[in-house]
Amino acid sequence: MRLRSTPVKVASVAATLVLAATACASANSAGANDKEITIGAWYPLSGAVSASGVPQRAGADAYFKMINDRGGIKGRKVNWIVKDNAFDPQQTVQIARELIGQDKVSAIVAANGTSQAEAAFPFVLQQSKVPILNELGGLDSWYNPPRPNLFGTQTLYEDQAAALGDWVAKDGRKNVVVVHSDPAAFVKVAQAAQSVAKKSDPAMNVSLQPVKFQSTDYSPVVSQVKGKAPDAVILILASPEAAAFMKEAKLQGLAAPTYSYAPVAAQSTLTLAGPAAEGARAVQLVKSPNDTDPAVQEFRDAMAKYEPGQPADFIALWGWAGAKVFSQIAQTVEGPVTAGSLAKAYEQAKNIDPGVAPVMNFGPDRHIGTRDVQRVVVKSGKWTSEGDFYTPPAR
Repeated sequence: MRLRSTPVKVASVAATLVLAATACASANSAGANDKEITIGAWYPLSGAVSASGVPQRAGADAYFKMINDRGGIKGRKVNWIVKDNAFDPQQTVQIARELIGQDKVSAIVAANGTSQAEAAFPFVLQQSKVPILNELGGLDSWYNPPRPNLFGTQTLYEDQAAALGDWVAKDGRKNVVVVHSDPAAFVKVAQAAQSVAKKSDPAMNVSLQPVKFQSTDYSPVVSQVKGKAPDAVILILASPEAAAFMKEAKLQGLAAPTYSYAPVAAQSTLTLAGPAAEGARAVQLVKSPNDTDPAVQEFRDAMAKYEPGQPADFIALWGWAGAKVFSQIAQTVEGPVTAGSLAKAYEQAKNIDPGVAPVMNFGPDRHIGTRDVQRVVVKSGKWTSEGDFYTPPAR
């Protein structure tokens, strides 16, 4: 039995190596034609987090449709294939296999999700050598040290949290509660806000309040927070959960102002929270979608033309910015646009200005394009920018 099984094992190993080599070869040649650039993405288009996924997809889609109507990237049309992962890591892994194995994408571009992308890293980045570009989400460990084939344009959540910690300190707050979802990624972000707030003002009391991810009943959470008598609350929650907190806080008479990271600064928060969102503070990654800047006006016009019915809000503008940065960098590729040439182009990209977001700079040792954010506040039912982009303090 043992003698007969040995060749089968050898054959199995050989077959695995052939498949891996085939996957790498396919990735290196994908998109290498003069007519089309095939790229893909995963989004939560269903489920509780679809309030983020749907508008982000719409913003990116509007940009790709606009440039295709203008002739594409150096004459190549963008074929952007999007699939619903319902914010589930295992579904994301399966989608990654489909996008690379069946659809032959040359990159994953402007997709959504931290734990979802991480689940796909081994297959996408390491085995297939396909770059993941401009993913919405991410942790400091993604980029420090830089990982091959992984490049980001979003200020890291920890840096957003650093900005919030510094903001509450500069506003003179003394007793702050950080309300955060319980998965590890959210905990790290909450701890960054806590750490920077304490550095900015050692006398400040900053406590953490974990909440089960995707909770819908915030009455006990608000009761616990109210019992701590805070003069400010930092929210590290998804938009629907932040809105639920704001509404319940208003009902229970918790008047402490809220400070939130970028996912909360969305139209969905205003729609769900209503008047309870008035005065809410947050940091953002892009200019206000109400800005008079021509680059933002182009975004609004494209949304009206290509994604009618979808709000031209902050989250849609995230998708637009991710798609635009990709297109500007892909424009610099000489010759075939492949997984390898795209990764090389990102490493060499300098002074990439999407107009609606901070100027991006990359390098072999810098795979995250920016650390900048800007402050926004809800005034008369609208998110309004305060000041311009700035760099938060070091963590």
